[in-house]
Amino acid sequence: MRTPHIVALGGTLRAESTTGRLLAAALSMAEARGARTTLLTGEAIAFPHYEPGNAEGNPAIARYLEALRSADAVIVGSPGYHGTLSGLVKTALDYVELLRGDERVYFDGLPVGLIATAAGWQAAVSTLQALRTITHALRGWPTPMGLAINTAEPGDAVTACDAAMKVMIDQIFDFLGD
Repeated sequence: MRTPHIVALGGTLRAESTTGRLLAAALSMAEARGARTTLLTGEAIAFPHYEPGNAEGNPAIARYLEALRSADAVIVGSPGYHGTLSGLVKTALDYVELLRGDERVYFDGLPVGLIATAAGWQAAVSTLQALRTITHALRGWPTPMGLAINTAEPGDAVTACDAAMKVMIDQIFDFLGD
């Protein structure tokens, strides 16, 4: 069986954002199970607002789309800004539209793990729900375990959600048949 490729995208422009750290931790778990991984966060997804045609000649967008084309699974993480996902993550997801003419359209048939962080439960949960809605619109299969993480809770968010993250990664691998 070939090595699965799992692509994680999201986070913020801050180098050590909680969302970015969680995405990296999820990929680390996947690597421990033998996956090849790609992390796309910060500047790697800081694209101009989506407009049909504006991706032409942008090497960062081309690299992003190639990573998604080769993905066997995707993990999307976003901070919750005013009850929904960040503009950075939304714009990156908008560029998935450029996969509409591919043999595998958008995230069709892919398991998609979801991570939402916010300084409060309300925004974390509503952001997770927004990510689920977008994943469905992109024809992906959200894992039953999605992570809504309240960063205002005491302790390290990455450590606090370790068990739930393992369930999410296990569900991705179960979906892939590994």
